[in-house]
Amino acid sequence: MAPVLEMRDLVKRYGRTVALAGVDLTIDEGELIGLLGPNGAGKSTLVKIGCGLVQPTSGSALICGAPAGSQEARGAVGYLAELFRFPGWLKADEVLQLHQRLTGSSGVADERADLLELVGLNNVGARRVDAMSKGMQQRLGIAQALVGSPRLLMLDEPTSALDPAGRRAVRQILEEVRARGITVLLNSHLLSEVELVCDRVFILLNGEVIAEGTPDDLAASRGVEIETDRGLKKWPAALREDIPDLVHELVSSGERVFAVRTAKPTLEDVYMEAVNGEMG
Repeated sequence: MAPVLEMRDLVKRYGRTVALAGVDLTIDEGELIGLLGPNGAGKSTLVKIGCGLVQPTSGSALICGAPAGSQEARGAVGYLAELFRFPGWLKADEVLQLHQRLTGSSGVADERADLLELVGLNNVGARRVDAMSKGMQQRLGIAQALVGSPRLLMLDEPTSALDPAGRRAVRQILEEVRARGITVLLNSHLLSEVELVCDRVFILLNGEVIAEGTPDDLAASRGVEIETDRGLKKWPAALREDIPDLVHELVSSGERVFAVRTAKPTLEDVYMEAVNGEMG
């Protein structure tokens, strides 16, 4: 089976500005992928190429084996832009009806009811958009992106303007979407959100992928700290497997051990290290 999203040597130039400089990226079915990087790294360009809104200068972008932007590829993608707007006079159910017509979905009322329940809006289908909170509108945006049962859901900063409760609600929705077998590409600046929910992470800088892997792999334990009666001692290069030998040596030398910790960086630490290392 072809990957849900596959990009090979993807390049995009806007005049003399290089937005993407040869990106290779593969996402398989059912994965929830985080796309990280500072402003101008190329994240939004990558997402827009995947949606067929922007044409690459060179290289290839395939959605389920079909060229991005083709009718087949567009039918497999659901997209929520960062600064989306729905007509304020439409009701939630009417927003989904409109997008059903636009996508040619045959799901009718059953699909709308299922999507509203998925995003926790099943009791407000008759409420107008302009009477909804920002969090409710964001969840409605995710529902419209899922109209027509796409295989790939692309989200551009879906939690950036939400409070902690709203971000938590969106995380729960994304976990349920993944459980349904839908692949998700999440473009976000909120590293803590990505760390909590994503299976793998790609970090972009200056149009290139500079790091990739699972959050646990990227933020693997680095070093051991042991608190003894003679103070805190650190072994920056030690691994978890080294702890028994380190404790044995300390006890054998007459020290009393009170606590042992592995030093584990956050994804934010890894991100800053990767970005600053490349920029420096």
